[in-house]
Amino acid sequence: MGKSGFESLDAYKLALKVVQEAYKISRGLPTEEKYNLANQIRRAATSVPLNIAEGYGRYHYLDSLRFYYIARGSLEEVLSAFIICDQVGYTANKLSTQRKLCGNAVRALNGYIRYVRGQKQGQKEYGDHAISDEIASYEIDFTSSPD
Repeated sequence: MGKSGFESLDAYKLALKVVQEAYKISRGLPTEEKYNLANQIRRAATSVPLNIAEGYGRYHYLDSLRFYYIARGSLEEVLSAFIICDQVGYTANKLSTQRKLCGNAVRALNGYIRYVRGQKQGQKEYGDHAISDEIASYEIDFTSSPD
């Protein structure tokens, strides 16, 4: 059976390649980076396909776009991590390939964002306004002491 849904999106496929590169780089980082740069690059990279999938699962186009924008920001974060790895000497001669990979992923995601924006799924039912909850009001009594 072939893949369908978000798995068939070029942006998703490229995001998975970014994840593979990020995990490959993070495995080669020094031990002292295990809980810092290695962890951050893996979390940022995995955020990209996860947010694409979540956005795909939303009904209203504005809700979907919010997740695609988060994915795009995470792609830039991954690129920044690749740049940092290069600048501090953890990787050599890989940055050009990594820039190209992230650039291709961003372009594919931007194309899909344009498509979703043009389709405006859910506009007829919900209008052009983003779906949001009312702001909650909380009152704090600083005069009483906790027991």
